Amino acid sequence: MASGSPPSSTASPPAPPAPPTIFSPARRRAVRARMHALQQRADAPRFLAEDMAEDVLERLAFLRHAPARALVIGDLTGAIAQGLRAQGCEVIEADPAPWASAAAIDEEQPLPFAEGFDLIASLGTLDTVNDLPGALVHVRRALREGGLATISFPGAGSLPALRAILLEAERERPAARLHPQVDVRAGGQLLQRAGFADPVIDSRTLRVGYRALDRLVGDLRAQGLCSVLQARAPLSRAAADRARAAFAARAVDGRLVETFEILTLSGWARPLRAPKF
Repeated sequence: MASGSPPSSTASPPAPPAPPTIFSPARRRAVRARMHALQQRADAPRFLAEDMAEDVLERLAFLRHAPARALVIGDLTGAIAQGLRAQGCEVIEADPAPWASAAAIDEEQPLPFAEGFDLIASLGTLDTVNDLPGALVHVRRALREGGLATISFPGAGSLPALRAILLEAERERPAARLHPQVDVRAGGQLLQRAGFADPVIDSRTLRVGYRALDRLVGDLRAQGLCSVLQARAPLSRAAADRARAAFAARAVDGRLVETFEILTLSGWARPLRAPKF
């Protein structure tokens, strides 16, 4: 080595920083487990899961995509697996909390199944992972060439009435109770970052009327939509009473309409095309 030359370095590049811990994995599993237990009731609300499952089946029919092997994550209804199996598709069902025939899965880790899915459908789970970009990369890598991923969850714009009620109930010292949500623009950027081709991002609105705050909260609990934030902030009894009063003040003819925005991300496992200029 010539005198004065800098020494060669074999040190590997620094690892990328870990994603911030916004959600508690343990609370997330517990909320899902409680949801599965509540879903055993005959009158359990599952309108969000039903809407998302119906949308997946409609998309497959429209696209004429007939998968031979599929992974379905988080479908409470079982409708997607049932519909695909009726077409001769091999289906693996999974969920962050194991239940019935669904295997346990951690979406922030490589999928624990042999790769090579023609379809991966995820319903109502990926909005509460700490590393959403990494989870989408795992989904992309588990698809065969020409495979499709369709991912749905409540997105930005959901629960505006509840947000306002909680802010009013804790006006002096509001605590984080509803987690950050993904919007259409961010969804498109996430799919591109994960390497999906021909990404499509859309949202649709469901509006549901309630006559009591406790019924709204009960619906959220039964559908696994309660807080799984790392930082816990229990609502005091006085704040809960103020929240019920704020609900009543906003109700029209005793009824308040809450909004759920369902965001759907879909993309293909195909070579990316160079942009045209």
